[in-house]
Amino acid sequence: MTIRDVIKRRAITEVLHFTTHRGLLGSLHSGSVKSRKRLPAEVDLKFIYQPNAIYRKDPAWLDYVNLSISRINVVFFATSCRWHRAEDLWWCIMSFDPEILTHPGVDFATTNNMYTGVVHGAGAAGLENLFAPRVVRYNGNIAVRTAQCADNLTTCVQAEALYPCELSVKYLKRVYVETNDDQDEVFAQMHMIGVSGVDVIVDTARFRA
Repeated sequence: MTIRDVIKRRAITEVLHFTTHRGLLGSLHSGSVKSRKRLPAEVDLKFIYQPNAIYRKDPAWLDYVNLSISRINVVFFATSCRWHRAEDLWWCIMSFDPEILTHPGVDFATTNNMYTGVVHGAGAAGLENLFAPRVVRYNGNIAVRTAQCADNLTTCVQAEALYPCELSVKYLKRVYVETNDDQDEVFAQMHMIGVSGVDVIVDTARFRA
């Protein structure tokens, strides 16, 4: 079995990364979503760089882009919103072709990468681990897969696909936003930078699921 087999069997259609409108602009401008480790080195991005997390407890993984499969990590999204609530920004979700999961060096984490119970893996087996019947987050906290959970949803909402170094926006298929005004601004950003072929969709449910 290959990663492509898992993607097809589970009907995985998108891999997601939430960011601020500044993060989106920086990614479009540079042509890629960069790992946290690489962002400060980008001179052109120093005025728009905006990390989602104020701090990170997983230094070994700072050179990876954190992604989610089929739905965003709403737990971390809520935390990020609290951290930045006093700032003048809004959020969006970048949706990538699941083909990126087949790229070399992609690692799969069964839950939040900072949790003690996280299990890492590569290849088809690593991806399939994200859909296990039970996923340990940490001692005493276990995510259990129910019959109501769709095949393309990971058992733990905080499961991650970790993409090495930087992820090219050529694999970007659509951007989800919460309002029509945000949609207009994304279209304007794309027009200014010369990005085409990417849908911009208003879908508030994507930020709540």
